[in-house]
Amino acid sequence: MCCATLCCGLVSNPAQSEGGSISALIFGSLDAGASSFITAGTKITFDGRDRDGFVILASGGAGARIERGPSIRGIATSQTRLTALGAVLAGYQWFHDWGVVAAFAGPEGSIEVEQSILGTMVLPDRYGIRLHGEVWARPTAKSLLTATAILGSTRQSAWGRLAWGYDVLGAYLGPEAALYADGTGYSKLGIGVHATDFRIGDVSFRASLGYQTETGGGGSPYVTLSVWQPW
Repeated sequence: MCCATLCCGLVSNPAQSEGGSISALIFGSLDAGASSFITAGTKITFDGRDRDGFVILASGGAGARIERGPSIRGIATSQTRLTALGAVLAGYQWFHDWGVVAAFAGPEGSIEVEQSILGTMVLPDRYGIRLHGEVWARPTAKSLLTATAILGSTRQSAWGRLAWGYDVLGAYLGPEAALYADGTGYSKLGIGVHATDFRIGDVSFRASLGYQTETGGGGSPYVTLSVWQPW
């Protein structure tokens, strides 16, 4: 299960400048491909979105993927894994002339259901700790480099994304790469292109399109759409 959807909108765009005390950002994302995941959440800051300060990040999501199932008389079968995830993280964000750095940590929980030819199995609820780090940097006045890493002990999962973009008509266009792996032995590598921070009113978007390979040698296209808005 991919955690990519948790990253959108967690760090304010360095180009934006808004003061204030307590403020919030709501975000949501859909990751669609051979496996799919949808996420929604909010980021709350206490010293304005464009200033150093403490941050609360709460998110929840659910998704499904097809994976190798039990063998029946030597014949391999497939199964569907349904997963629901939630986390409440506390962190801090640092603003610099060149960009933003943010770090979060806090509890997470997950529920999983396996559906196979043998029936449906509900796995025990699991709880653990999540670590999340994110950087939005401006190597030049017209470019944006983003790097994100998320580690979760609940499912022994790790997810990372690296993207670069150049400002074209107000949106950053460029390549991206993402890697995910968890304790079930599943992994996924995606490479594609993205358009980040194009806007309709005060709503910002990120769209990605690319190709991903998964455990077992399978490959498929993927599409990601993320949205975030001040609230």
